[in-house]
Amino acid sequence: MIDHKERLQAFVELGDFFRAYCKISKEAQSNSLKPEWRKEFNDAIVLASHKNGWFTEENVLFSIQSWGHLLTKENLEYWLSTYKLDENKYKTVALIMAGNIPLVGFHDFLAVVLTGNKALIKLSSNDSVLLPFILKYLTESRPSLKEEIVITENKLEDFDAVIATGSDNTSRYFEHYFGHKPSIIRKNRNSIAILTGKETKEQLMALGEDIFRYYGLGCRSVSKLFVPKAYDFTSFFEAIYDFNPIINQNKYANNYDYNKAVYLMSEFKILENGFLMLKEDNSHASPIATVFYEHYESLKSLKQQLHQDKEKIQCVVAHGILVDEVKFGQTQKPSLTDYADGVDTVEFLLKT
Repeated sequence: MIDHKERLQAFVELGDFFRAYCKISKEAQSNSLKPEWRKEFNDAIVLASHKNGWFTEENVLFSIQSWGHLLTKENLEYWLSTYKLDENKYKTVALIMAGNIPLVGFHDFLAVVLTGNKALIKLSSNDSVLLPFILKYLTESRPSLKEEIVITENKLEDFDAVIATGSDNTSRYFEHYFGHKPSIIRKNRNSIAILTGKETKEQLMALGEDIFRYYGLGCRSVSKLFVPKAYDFTSFFEAIYDFNPIINQNKYANNYDYNKAVYLMSEFKILENGFLMLKEDNSHASPIATVFYEHYESLKSLKQQLHQDKEKIQCVVAHGILVDEVKFGQTQKPSLTDYADGVDTVEFLLKT
């Protein structure tokens, strides 16, 4: 069985490869970017975009670059330093992955392998290309990892625990079939931003990144704004104008046109600038090309409301309002300790 140091080193080398591929590290090992690997990764990225129109090259590269920054020896060792990995009981962990954004299930996969367990992976049909390539790269130099990482298209069997990511609807299915096993079952979550009217142009521009990255399809994508009474959206629209090329993406444009037609026929009041619509709505989950907004009476009452809705919220973008707030422009750059739904995956794996 491959030991912890070898497992960790495999991901360090994967980080070298990612950084070299994205040309963000001159220090990356020279053998981490052989021509044949670059070509194969190029082909994988193209194929991924053909199979899923939301997986544009820009967004795939953003995901790879983000992981390239995280997968260093220092980061991985620091992340795991507070856990007692030697207390782990070897087990097979079934991973049922989502496919809304590129490599959305990679953190779960990383946690399972680095805690010394076997990963039994069920890929989403929407993200079925990138991880298999990564597994091929990992096992090229460490063939023993092949026994510890298995992708299956068949019914999941012979596993000891499960981590499943899906929607509120699929979570009921997951709980029915996997509830008898130790499990983490994730449901729908969305991210929100709190505006006070005192934000700088730079902060509002950064908020555009939180809204438009991955076309708003991620649970860390801001889908709703909380604003004070009589808030003027003019500065907001001016600040995000540079994101207007997003409307040139066909799938996004189709959603924009469709949702706009629905709103107009339903006589809903909307604000729009040609590539984003704002609609006043109490819900957190907004359609593509739409961001909901809601007025708040006071920050005190808003904090109480957000506490009541905490099971629906992934993260909150704000400035100087909440202890655990996320800075503008940073929602799509989580650290290794930013666990989905606030559930410590590593602790779960070690205690199971």
